[in-house]
Amino acid sequence: MSKYLVQASYTAEGVKGLTKDTASGRKAAIAHAIESLGGKLEATYFSFGEFDILCIIDVPDNAAAARFALRAASTGQASVRTTPLLTPEEVDKALLRTVDYRPPGQAS
Repeated sequence: MSKYLVQASYTAEGVKGLTKDTASGRKAAIAHAIESLGGKLEATYFSFGEFDILCIIDVPDNAAAARFALRAASTGQASVRTTPLLTPEEVDKALLRTVDYRPPGQAS
């Protein structure tokens, strides 16, 4: 399973839908959608600023995360940003491996 931060901004129509559904109703709908992908909704928060809702989801893979984000965005009621989340152990593992990379403009 992989974790993702999903951030969404509602359109005016999305806010109207939120008003009808309530925040608890949206959380339940999101949880149901994530469970249908074989995953789990770990956290949901509403916020001020650039994003109206933030969720941490745990789904089987990138394809499942993409399916959720694309479905949510396809309604036209929210724009969605999905960010993969890495554990400290995953970053440590990445740091132990080398990459043959040359920065732009530097000799090899």
